[in-house]
Amino acid sequence: MSTMKENLSDAGGHLKQAAVHAGDSMKSAASAAGDELKLGRANMKSELADGALSGIAAAEQMGTAAKEQMDVLMDKGRDMVDSAAELIRERPLTAFGIAFATGWVISKLARSGNSDK
Repeated sequence: MSTMKENLSDAGGHLKQAAVHAGDSMKSAASAAGDELKLGRANMKSELADGALSGIAAAEQMGTAAKEQMDVLMDKGRDMVDSAAELIRERPLTAFGIAFATGWVISKLARSGNSDK
């Protein structure tokens, strides 16, 4: 009978030690998972910051491109005004006739647009 008690006592001791090892394993696994989570969070923040910087750089480049296009359009507008002024100086009667005819057509279109309502 005493051998049976010793065997049961040994079995209980082994079970207790197995439980201690299982607890230690769980603590180690939780610690490793926490470390991985911290690393993943740091990597995510880094990528988001890099993405924001890239977006800002792209917006600045778009602003520069838009300014360049605006400058080109302004130059073309100045050229058109200069051409119109030159045409008026060279042919004032033709320019007046074109302006008068254009005004008359716009007036007729405006009146016909109002009568449809």
